[in-house]
Amino acid sequence: MELKKIDDAFCVAPQISADDILDIKQQGIKSIICNRPNGEGADQPEFDEIAQAAQKAGLDVVYLPVVSGKVTDQDAGDFAKAYDAAQKPILAYCRTGTRSTILWSLSRDGTVPLPTILERTKAAGYDMSGIVRRILNQGQVPTEEGDQKFDVVIVGGGAAGISVSSSLLGRQPNLNIAIIDPQEVHYYQPGWTLVGAGVFDAKQTERTMGSLIPNGVKWIKQAVAAFEPENNAVILEGCIVVKYDRLIVCPGLKLDWNAIEGLSETLGKNGVTSNYRYDLAPYTYQLVKEMRRGKAIFTQPPMPIKCAGAPQKAMYLSADYWHTAKRLQDIDIQFMNAGGVLFGVKDYVPALESYVKKYDAKLNFFHTLTAVDGPAKKAWFDVKRPENPVERIEVEFDMMHVTPTQVAPDFVRVSPLADAAGWVDVDQETLRHKTYTNIWSLGDVMNAPNAKTAAAARYQAAVVAENVSNDIDGKDVVSKYNGYGSCPLTVERGKIVLAEFGYGGKLLPSFPRWLIDGTKPSRLSWILKQSILPPVYWKAMLRGREWMVKPEKVTTT
Repeated sequence: MELKKIDDAFCVAPQISADDILDIKQQGIKSIICNRPNGEGADQPEFDEIAQAAQKAGLDVVYLPVVSGKVTDQDAGDFAKAYDAAQKPILAYCRTGTRSTILWSLSRDGTVPLPTILERTKAAGYDMSGIVRRILNQGQVPTEEGDQKFDVVIVGGGAAGISVSSSLLGRQPNLNIAIIDPQEVHYYQPGWTLVGAGVFDAKQTERTMGSLIPNGVKWIKQAVAAFEPENNAVILEGCIVVKYDRLIVCPGLKLDWNAIEGLSETLGKNGVTSNYRYDLAPYTYQLVKEMRRGKAIFTQPPMPIKCAGAPQKAMYLSADYWHTAKRLQDIDIQFMNAGGVLFGVKDYVPALESYVKKYDAKLNFFHTLTAVDGPAKKAWFDVKRPENPVERIEVEFDMMHVTPTQVAPDFVRVSPLADAAGWVDVDQETLRHKTYTNIWSLGDVMNAPNAKTAAAARYQAAVVAENVSNDIDGKDVVSKYNGYGSCPLTVERGKIVLAEFGYGGKLLPSFPRWLIDGTKPSRLSWILKQSILPPVYWKAMLRGREWMVKPEKVTTT
């Protein structure tokens, strides 16, 4: 593994794995400092995995997590203490190495001359000029002038961000566009349900980010620290200022694994898994294959979450495997749902309930997972039925599939763009910000009352691209999002209930009922999910081909 040397006592690196530890030791490192919080990325190993391998190799290890884009003076002070106390040489790591470099730069202020800080970090591949500006301005980052300027800045390189950039370029080929996203890998997350069922290999769901961002779009591989919409500025990790004429915000949401006590420590072992993490979806299938008797729990947290059907999809596909293997009679399946209904659109519930009955699964509503003890195989749920006091119950398990609590990213929740709940505050039809008229949002991070799915982002990308393009041309913003979302509910291997709906639960089927009746399980829907939608995602949606998408128009009176 390549370590980026800052000086003889200190190196940085992007995310490491337990398998890298022996190589790191052979390169002379004595101590490791982790600056990345658990659960920050979908493909990120937990710190405990790395700590165990490091301690086994005789290395000191320190967990000093810092939120991406939010390095404070207190963080720098804590880092300085850890740095001074650690055996040298030290390796510090985060997602890309930038956070660790920032912490070193701030912690060395006063002991290492600023020109030397700039020289050493630049040689390692990190531009700390913004940090020097922060130091010289007593912690402030002026945003009147920018380090870079673009016609359109897009925050987030997921399904929404890449799709809307492609759709915009299709309308305005000469636009100067930037996408801000530190991730090196882009994932087709709808495929993880099928990875957890042994249908897909995890590698089928990933591509490099660089291979997907459209030609002509600038990729800024850094994390966002803050928004300053009054100055049309985005502040990046490292205190770099990016200016824009128009801003599109779509960084997705944050999976808050740490909101459930004990969960981070036991993920990927002790029978605890989740299809919401890239590296754990294969573990789901492993557990399903190995389980012959006992209790299997599937959890669903309070809304909103992305792909609201995913928690029960994991249950149905697991139960179908046990049914086929003739083990179902020996397995107690429990679905623990924080909500009060099986699915939010009533037209699809009868078909789903028929599968609940087929698999003899028990539905437990108003149950919210609050704590896990993996080694003891116990979980605790808060049960809050309407007009009743909260009751905490203990449940034993042999296997548990967990859907984590989900929130907006920290840099969004604390920004001027957010509503009281932390989501980007938009008009639910035009997806334009309610306060800042040169800002739009789409995907999981905005507060329109729709399902958070890739299919929704596909529709929204066309709406936002059309509205931004019209705004650039001085025309009225008239394209309208109708709340469309799709949730292919995999009720068994080979059949799907294809839920398609908009605002208010209105059914919005893409196909005539004689071809696919979405309220009933269908073999054709399975073929669509398994064989057609993945290439459509990679080769059409992300390239701005708006097949079967025709935004409605805003009506005026």
